[in-house]
Amino acid sequence: MRRAMAVLAAVPLILFAAACGSDDGASTGATATGAGSGVKVTGDVGAKPTVTFPAGTPASKSSYEVIQPGAGDGIKTGDRVIVNLTVYNWDGKGNAVQGSSYDTKKPETIAVDQQIPQVLQEGFTKVKHGGRLLAVLANDSMAQQQATQQPAEPTKVFVFDIVGTQPPPLKAATGKETGESLKGVKVDNPGGDKAPTLTTKTGEKPSDKLVVKTIIEGTGPKVEASQTLTVHYTGKLWGSDKQFDSSWERGQPAEFPLSGVIKGWQQGLAGVPVGSRVVMSIPPDLAYGDQAQQGIPAKSTLVFVVDILGAS
Repeated sequence: MRRAMAVLAAVPLILFAAACGSDDGASTGATATGAGSGVKVTGDVGAKPTVTFPAGTPASKSSYEVIQPGAGDGIKTGDRVIVNLTVYNWDGKGNAVQGSSYDTKKPETIAVDQQIPQVLQEGFTKVKHGGRLLAVLANDSMAQQQATQQPAEPTKVFVFDIVGTQPPPLKAATGKETGESLKGVKVDNPGGDKAPTLTTKTGEKPSDKLVVKTIIEGTGPKVEASQTLTVHYTGKLWGSDKQFDSSWERGQPAEFPLSGVIKGWQQGLAGVPVGSRVVMSIPPDLAYGDQAQQGIPAKSTLVFVVDILGAS
């Protein structure tokens, strides 16, 4: 189980790595049909598949094949597709399964965009909800591997069962204002899709504990610690009103695994409904401690106002 989880956690990295040389030959007529791979997939969609590999050397060209087209809605570029997936190392020896969301019982979400290999960008748009897609991701470009000095990865074989498409993230928090506030901090809510205004200039002493207040309570599902979040946020230093970061000013929401950020965010956002706006005061031991960061002195108490726009 641990090995499967580790592989599934690395899936986005695997897909990105395979993208390095997948343009060459990945979208030709031959590979589009999957005719060159010889990999066979059996079993019903909605259950862990059985994969049979041909004898001989693993495929050196990426390809895809629609195993079952599906009868639901189609998938288009820009969608975030929810899938059950099973992945194998095609090494020509054991061809071992590396993990399956059917074992973990946690479907994965993949953005159909330019961050995934061209072969998958095309393949996903050829299958509908309820369908099954086979993808062979090989190291197509030796020049790219040499340039990055990375050893060649074994050819990966993915079987994707399409569960559905994740709704697009919200533009801003939406829900009912709670009337809650954080002493010493002011948050102005302009309404609509506009950014809130955070003011942290205060003579109040910050708490040495994490303090989280819900300003707007959303109606979506509660955030889980294992999820990837889409958020808008502004971050300032307690007491000075100095801003050190803002996704609103960049004009683009941030997206990240909750498990990969500072502990104050991990503890403060888990369990909060999607659509909510929260303000958090994070003490140094749950932020950056004695380590100064760009725009953040050591031992700083941080204040964030965060809109939770989506979770997957």
